[in-house]
Amino acid sequence: MEKQSRTKKDIVKMLLKNKEFENEDEEQLMEILFNEPIAIDVDKQAEENETWSDKLADKITEVAGSWSFIIIFVIILISWMAINYLLAVNAFDPYPFILLNLFLSCVAALQAPIIMMSQNRAAKKDTLRGKNDYKTDLKSELILEELHDQMTKLAANQNKILKMLNETEDKK
Repeated sequence: MEKQSRTKKDIVKMLLKNKEFENEDEEQLMEILFNEPIAIDVDKQAEENETWSDKLADKITEVAGSWSFIIIFVIILISWMAINYLLAVNAFDPYPFILLNLFLSCVAALQAPIIMMSQNRAAKKDTLRGKNDYKTDLKSELILEELHDQMTKLAANQNKILKMLNETEDKK
């Protein structure tokens, strides 16, 4: 078992082994962990950095990923096909609905990258949350280790005091 007399720096170095932090060295990270609050509001930070195109992509993704969009889209498709089938000779897009296929291909070609942009942004937020959780957990672990050491010292001091009291009672 490891020594109980580890310092905070020793613990941090032990926990940081084989871990890479972009643009931060261990000393800066330790300074942040010990002296500053490290929890951040990832959603607020991401919201502050969003552009109008980011918000638009998120809104399109939100709408395109809903049941109301799917139901409305299916109704439009069935209506398109029914109207063109019933108009027969005068149909603006007769069977096999080539114009409809072109329209669907264009929607898919535009919708897929927009959804991916939104998913990439969500992945970045998740990465920030993970880093934030790691730093918070690390700081909590260090604080708990320090509290444990202090409790051990207090218990040792209390035992010394009890021993001294017992010795004075025995002398009387």
